[in-house]
Amino acid sequence: MFDINIDESLPKAVFYKELSAQLESLLYGERDLICNAAQLSAFIMQSVPDLNWAGFYFSRGQELVLGPYVGKVACPRIPLTKGVCGAAATTKTVQRVADVHQFPGHIACDGDTRSELVFPIFDGGALIGVLDLDSPVKDRFDEEDQLGVGQFVEIFVKSTDFNWSIGAF
Repeated sequence: MFDINIDESLPKAVFYKELSAQLESLLYGERDLICNAAQLSAFIMQSVPDLNWAGFYFSRGQELVLGPYVGKVACPRIPLTKGVCGAAATTKTVQRVADVHQFPGHIACDGDTRSELVFPIFDGGALIGVLDLDSPVKDRFDEEDQLGVGQFVEIFVKSTDFNWSIGAF
């Protein structure tokens, strides 16, 4: 069993640095995309406070398709032209939204969500998908959260083999 040990009272930079070291240990030696995406989703939900959803949407043509996550039932598909996840995918930039109800085109998969942090994930130049974090707290995410979770994304990308096919299962 893997136990996440972290003191939430640490300064955020230290908190995320310590979590990053634990994430590297968790993903060490595993290269499978689905396995690592599931582990990262659970890891984030267990260690980052004030979240109600953490998970992945994978790029499939002109839409994002639900992948491993922890949280309530989610939207199965998101057009690249819609929502915070679509904006992250199309602009190729992290989206940090203080109040999703003020975001044009927001998709309300969970009415309790107030703020969102979404990272596009690339392998080389190819869009793999997005990592989406939702919170029921308005303005939950700040620059330190973005940098800290960005470290998680870097560890995930470095640890994962993206050369897979759904037909291989």
